[in-house]
Amino acid sequence: MAKPTGIEKSDLITAAKQSLVEKGIEKFTLKAVAEQAGVTQGTIYYHFKSKEQIILEIVQDICENSWNEMLTIDQQMIQSALLSAKSRYENDAFYHKLFFTLIVFSFTNPAIRQQVGQILAAENEHLCHVLEKLWDTSPIDGVSVETWSIFLNALIDGLAIQVMMQDDFDVDTFYQQLEKILQTLYCLGK
Repeated sequence: MAKPTGIEKSDLITAAKQSLVEKGIEKFTLKAVAEQAGVTQGTIYYHFKSKEQIILEIVQDICENSWNEMLTIDQQMIQSALLSAKSRYENDAFYHKLFFTLIVFSFTNPAIRQQVGQILAAENEHLCHVLEKLWDTSPIDGVSVETWSIFLNALIDGLAIQVMMQDDFDVDTFYQQLEKILQTLYCLGK
């Protein structure tokens, strides 16, 4: 197949995000992405093997943008990290719906499972770097910064399940209290 011209992969990811927001995950198709981007389905297939691959790349894009933004902020890093995580719950938990959809796909698709594992590992690594900027040492002896990063990443993903499954879950109150916990850990690590 000849390489399509005139559109970048990043533009297709943007169109895919718009399609997901407008149509929802239930009506998300390669055809819908092609229509949103104003290209043929062949162009979509050139860049992506499947619908799952597009979703995977959307999740990777969101993660990378979120972490890159957070890593550039040195002052008030805890608040920035929490705002970044909390923003993932906006638009009806768009990011986490995609992420959990990928997890479901990964149950039967080893390639997707491997890529989701790589996303999680990259998030843990980014979070570890953030924690290393915040802490001189782990707040608890014998608990590595790597373990803290995995724990906090799992906490945020677990919180997403709470938000999506409970209509009356008070995200703002939870984040205010989580910020207090993290501020306490920050002081213990100094």
